[in-house]
Amino acid sequence: MSNLNETLTDGVHHYGLRVYYEDTDAIGMVYYANYLKYAERARTELIRLLGFATISRDNDTVFAVTRCEVDYLSPARLDDELDVVTGLIAIGGARIELEQTVMRAGVRLVRLVVVLAMLSLSGKPTRLPQEFRAALEPLLQSL
Repeated sequence: MSNLNETLTDGVHHYGLRVYYEDTDAIGMVYYANYLKYAERARTELIRLLGFATISRDNDTVFAVTRCEVDYLSPARLDDELDVVTGLIAIGGARIELEQTVMRAGVRLVRLVVVLAMLSLSGKPTRLPQEFRAALEPLLQSL
């Protein structure tokens, strides 16, 4: 796997990456906050893959994380090849809920549940655009 190695299969997004020295702590394990960065990259690439790379700019909106629950199960280490797996749990009027799992060779290392809200530039919740909702709906069937 190399950076930006990704697939969308059966409604599940896979985003591959490698652990670099800069990702690790003093004893060579991935620093806990970097898993949040990996998950953010995977979510961004999923949205881009669905054809909405500029959804925020086109609609004067932003996504904000309103909830993030993380279970750290096992550490990743320098030079590991990781797969960030993203599945859609729910779609609301102005929010989406995702489950993301960081895997190494089929072993779950970290599990995240993330809720994103779509906000106007003034910070008020705003409905998801219909075309974006339509692109997301097939992903619900994967869980």
